[in-house]
Amino acid sequence: MENILSTENLGFADSFNYTSNKLGRSLNTKLDDIVKSNGQFGFEQVPLSDPTQLVHNIKDAKGPERSLMEFKKGTTTLAFKFQGGVIVAVDSRASQGSFDASETVRKIIEINDQLLGTMAGGAADCQFWEQYLAIECRKYQLQNREKVSVAAASRILINILYSYRNHGLSMGCMLTGWDHEGAQLYYLDNDGQRIKGNIFSCGSGSTYAYGVLDNEYHYNLSVKEAAELGRKAIYHATHRDAGSGGVVRIYHVHAPNAQGKGWTIIEDGEDVNKLHYFYEGAKGAVGDGDFVNAELL
Repeated sequence: MENILSTENLGFADSFNYTSNKLGRSLNTKLDDIVKSNGQFGFEQVPLSDPTQLVHNIKDAKGPERSLMEFKKGTTTLAFKFQGGVIVAVDSRASQGSFDASETVRKIIEINDQLLGTMAGGAADCQFWEQYLAIECRKYQLQNREKVSVAAASRILINILYSYRNHGLSMGCMLTGWDHEGAQLYYLDNDGQRIKGNIFSCGSGSTYAYGVLDNEYHYNLSVKEAAELGRKAIYHATHRDAGSGGVVRIYHVHAPNAQGKGWTIIEDGEDVNKLHYFYEGAKGAVGDGDFVNAELL
């Protein structure tokens, strides 16, 4: 176990996917730096009787330090169950206030061959703790000779998030996968909420995504129809929400195949700008003027 958890065997892949490149470059933060003197994994807290008070003090401050806790973020992620499993769809934009920091972030994190996580909120918080969850899931598999269930994995993560509640974490994520009970989907956030459900959308563009999902979702969708619904919902969110954009990525969670893999990448980067012309063209727009005024005339 010690060898498995050594910093030589841990790494961030360029795509931010932990499990697909276990032997990538070394972690910038070594495990030794975040293991307390009592042997417990965790981060050092501020030297106050109530560490959460620091967060509240910064939020209530009148000066510029207040901006430290005012996270200006944007994203759109969604997942829904249907007769063929679960569809997960996300955008790829990372924003820092009004600054578009990246258009290529991978917001679906491959935890193992049968478990996926999404990220919304603080990118660092989501990436770190979901990659830590991947380590815990691997340890469980080695100790019990079977993969962890989705419910158990979500319980591991929510216990961590609850223990850091009110400490300034910014996370809204979904965990989905296939286990002995079939397709499973959970929503978790930094307030300690853990909800099992059939449809979730997270992020600043989620209200727009929900509008499309509420209008067109039904359980008996085919895989092709479900993927198209996810694509359409993410596109409409990116069109209306300035914090969402980039490309659409779609994963399909299904029963494990002969190789034991329980998810498949359906779309790994479809430009939302191209999707805009596709969907507008389907409505009859030709792109040579004001479509609304043309219709009124």
